[in-house]
Parts: sequence; C-alpha cells; structure tokens
Amino acid sequence: MNDYDQIDLDATDERGVSADLVRAYLNGIGRTKLLTAVEEVDLARRIEAGLFAEEKLAAGDAPDGLRADLEIVALEGHAAKDHLLEANLRLVVSIAKRYTGRGMAFLDLIQEGNLGLIRAVEKFDYAKGYKFSTYATWWIRQAITRAMADQSRTIRIPVHMVEQVNRMVRARRDLAVTLGREPTVAEVAAAVGMPEFQVIELISYDREPVSLDQAVGEDGESALGDFVVGVDARQEPADEVSNGMLRSEVEIVLSTLSSREQAVIRLRFGLDDGRQRTLDEVGREFGLSRERIRQIEKVTLLKLRHPSRAQRLEAYAC
Repeated sequence: MNDYDQIDLDATDERGVSADLVRAYLNGIGRTKLLTAVEEVDLARRIEAGLFAEEKLAAGDAPDGLRADLEIVALEGHAAKDHLLEANLRLVVSIAKRYTGRGMAFLDLIQEGNLGLIRAVEKFDYAKGYKFSTYATWWIRQAITRAMADQSRTIRIPVHMVEQVNRMVRARRDLAVTLGREPTVAEVAAAVGMPEFQVIELISYDREPVSLDQAVGEDGESALGDFVVGVDARQEPADEVSNGMLRSEVEIVLSTLSSREQAVIRLRFGLDDGRQRTLDEVGREFGLSRERIRQIEKVTLLKLRHPSRAQRLEAYAC
C-alpha cells in the first residue's frame, strides 16, 4: 500500500475536482522508483555538470570540437533534474496531505509543494553529505505554507478582481521561469491580454506588507527579524500598529544603507514584490558575479545588526 493510500480523496476535493483525477495523479507518480543515496548524488553531479556545460555554451567561447559534447552533457543534466524531481513527487504528496482541510484543494497543495521541490533540486549541494529528502522537506513545507498564507491575504481584494490578480500572478511566475528574469509590465500585459495600466493595478493589489518572520538569505534558514536586535520580544505591540507600520520600519532601516546595498537586499528578500531573487539573478542585474553579490549581502546584513540601526527600529516598536 502506498503512503498516500490513506488520503481521504473526498475531503481533499475542495474545488469539485474529480477524485479520479487525484487518484490518477497519485498512481502515475507511484510508478517512479525511489532513489538510493548513491543515486541521488549521481544525479546531483550530472545536474551540476549540465549547468556548467550550459554556462560554457552560453558564453560562446567553447571550441567547435567540444560544443557537441557540451550539448550532450547539458541534455543529460536536464534529464537528471527531471529524474530527481519525478522520484521525489511522492515526498511532496506525503507533506501536502498534512495540510488538507485548511482551505486549499489537495491538488493545489501538491502544485505548490512541487514548486518547492524544484527549488530544492536547484539548490541541493550533494557535497554536504545529507540526504536530498531531508533538504527538500524544508523547501516543500515553505512553499506550501507560503501559498496558504497568500490565500488568506492581509489586504482584501475585491471579489471580482481576485481571479484577474491570480491570472496575472501565474503569468508573471511563468514568464520569470521562461525568461530567467522578472518580466516587465509590458510582457505581462501581452501574456494576459490586458492593458499595461490594468496590470499595474493588479500588481498593486497583489502587494503585501512585509513580515519580520519572512525567510531570507540563500539557505532560507534565517528570518528578516533575526537581523533586528534590541527589541524586547516580551512586549506586546500596540493594537494600532499595523503591518503597514512594519513595512515603514524596515524602510527606515534600509534608507541608512547605500543605494546598491538597498537594491541587493530588496531583490534578495523580495521586499518590493514578494519574489526573492537568487544570487545569480541579482548578479545579472548588477553585472557582478554571484560570489560578489554574496559578499555584499553578508556585509549588508552585518550592518543591519548594528545597534545604530536597531535602535532606530526599536523606537518604532515601543
């Protein structure tokens, strides 16, 4: 019996989705063999080699005699990534079923968890020696819980606008994956068939106040609030302090940084649009290497811990 055979399909059918459709998906992913730790490492190495090959091909400086070999390695890297993903889809299901009955349809939970799985595959470092499933579990949970939080927005959107906002968000996400960067308003407008001014309005509806509990950094194991010291955690915030005030507090601290430091932090933490950029994405934005962006981020986070900035934020928390 599969681990997900215990799922109550009727209970997960919150959008009227056919239980047969859910069952067909579960049966489909169950055909892929689970991987051993050795197989995980082998696939991770192929993925890494494939990424290196793609970089060499993109640079255009590979000798003609090597291009064919590099293309093969790149294709093998894509195949290895697909294999690692498919072999862990059951892990997503086992985690997603813990969140059923909380307002999201089961297939939606799985879809969001799969996005977290993709993120885990892209960031997995086999050299550290831990199992992929252990590493991926955190990313899957984060993706699911973030989606659930997004569904219960702090700022309520008019009912007639919700579907349009969701369509715009999906288009932006799909374009970002396809283009390898954040799409422009014009590109999103073309994708959804709307005027640019309407897309701008929808983007404004989609923005949320920033929480100090938001996961930040490349490993995602820290929260934005970890870099704010001196605030008495035992104090209850005044009833009138809103999430909008919290955003203002963060903006005040950021204003003490250089323009480049501000920009790096905004992009890495997704402060403006909720989408956290990778080191590579930020590096391309500034024409710098990922290592240089990592250094800038590290120095900037140390600055944010400095009492001179924490005290300014502390005054707003009192």
